[in-house]
Amino acid sequence: MEHAPAWLVNSLIYLSAAVIAVPLSRALGLGSIIGYLAAGMAIGPWGIGLVSNVQDILHFAEFGVVLMLFLVGLELEPRRLWSLRRPIFGWGSAQMLGCTFAIGGVALLLGQSWQVALIAGLGLALSSTAIALQVMGERNLMPTTSGQSAFSILLFQDVAAIPILALLPLLGSVSRDSGAETNMALEAAKIIAVVVAIVLGGRLLLRPLFRWIARSRTPEIFTAASLLLVVGISALMQFVGLSMAQGAFLAGVLLAESEYRRELETDIEPFKGLLLGLFFIAVGMGIDFGVILAAPGLMALVVVGFLVVKGLVIYALAQRMGLSYQDRPVFTLLLAQGGEFAFVVFQAASGSRAITPEIASILIGAVAISMLLSPLLMAAIDKWLLPRFANCGQASMEEISEPQQAPVIIAGFGRYGQIVARMLLAQRIPCTVLDHDAEMIEAARSFGYRVFYGDASRLDLLRTAGAAQARILVVAVDDVAQSLEIVDLVQEHFPQLEIVARARDVTHWNQLRERKVMRVQRELFESSLASARSVLELLGHSAQDALETATTFRTHNLALFEKLHPHYKDQAKLIAVVKQGRQQLEEQMAQERAQRSGKTS
Repeated sequence: MEHAPAWLVNSLIYLSAAVIAVPLSRALGLGSIIGYLAAGMAIGPWGIGLVSNVQDILHFAEFGVVLMLFLVGLELEPRRLWSLRRPIFGWGSAQMLGCTFAIGGVALLLGQSWQVALIAGLGLALSSTAIALQVMGERNLMPTTSGQSAFSILLFQDVAAIPILALLPLLGSVSRDSGAETNMALEAAKIIAVVVAIVLGGRLLLRPLFRWIARSRTPEIFTAASLLLVVGISALMQFVGLSMAQGAFLAGVLLAESEYRRELETDIEPFKGLLLGLFFIAVGMGIDFGVILAAPGLMALVVVGFLVVKGLVIYALAQRMGLSYQDRPVFTLLLAQGGEFAFVVFQAASGSRAITPEIASILIGAVAISMLLSPLLMAAIDKWLLPRFANCGQASMEEISEPQQAPVIIAGFGRYGQIVARMLLAQRIPCTVLDHDAEMIEAARSFGYRVFYGDASRLDLLRTAGAAQARILVVAVDDVAQSLEIVDLVQEHFPQLEIVARARDVTHWNQLRERKVMRVQRELFESSLASARSVLELLGHSAQDALETATTFRTHNLALFEKLHPHYKDQAKLIAVVKQGRQQLEEQMAQERAQRSGKTS
């Protein structure tokens, strides 16, 4: 490796660290971000020291955040952005002002100057768009109310970073007592001119340009043009002293209604993922443990203090926004940590001499530590706090108390149990339905269904539901472990009950069959067969041929499962039987095709 170029050695180090740390972190339930941050700390100056030029890497890796905001902009058509104006500017400004005044007020009480208090409040009020969007993507929170609310506030923060950065030189000039009004006016005019040029140029030039490039039918050039667009607009924003990410977001919004939106997303997504991972690695490398070790008590006080103060403001805001009890902890933590733009704010403030380099180092270290702690706290919330919030804010429901006499009991009134119950009720066959999801029961009752609140894995509730007299129990619960628990309980205490069960997957089917439950239906099997028939018909097969093919497959598959069941714990035997069964099915279908073609000829 002595003669290898530096970029090759560094690439090997970054990729190796990520490939080792991220899967390990996800296996421990900590998420990918913690893996990237841990990888950065491990290879950085305060780890084993494989990489030393942290700032250079961080500047390059920030392009991952730039690409991420470009993709976010692509998802926001101007009309949709306009429809979100109230949550963006209403709740967004409330969060920024509330957190700034709260954190700044605490800094003033601790004896800091008003300039330092204001800069600390503004910088620490910003949240990590990269971490929040990554977490919301992993948890599929974007379509939810809390996800949309958090996104609106993050969007306002990204816009608010523009005046914050423009304010810093003014604060620096106040401390230096130098008249810079003329320069400030010129800078403001330059910023406005560049933004107007980007908007007008995007409206008038971008679509014709991409249309011309698309005609070349050279995919790699279209990808190059996509990256050139993001890099070019980011460079323009950097030229006037603004954030590259804001320019990229603006470019994305301008192209949100373009016919090339999906192709742009497809081209840029892989670069975004890799560079965003590199950004988190660089943040991990950039944590200055020297500053932390020099004043560990002060650093801990700053980190805990701003997380608590900011968290209280955001939680109160979530309450005012009407978010549910279950959504508030995640919403609060998504926005409580510091953000990547805070690095830019504090570095710029130090450069303009609005704050001292020592204060800037402490604030940057606090932001980096908060970004490291955020995914860890999220994992802790998932494990210990959210279960306590599970039933908060929900109307308390009385469990089934009056003895029931129906011949059929249905455990679980989700998408599966509802169909079973509706068919029985249509035949005027009475059934007792149990479910322990309060929201589901309220929705079912609003449609006129009689559903009792109760957990079918409890013996006393089964007795009250009439399990001792009933003839059939339909186990339609979604959770596999609970399904098996109910079956075990019923077979022990109510052996006369015939069990009809829903199997979530093949493993669940085998576990039920091992318990001698003979009437088991895989939940997607029949609907998948119906879809396969539709595909065959669209390919030109007659409806009768498609039906016969599906019937043959169904009969063969059910017989194969019976044959596989004794060996489902023996992987080698299982694979051998499956391969043999597949070959037999192909031969059988070939014979049937030959017979059908012979009849038609």
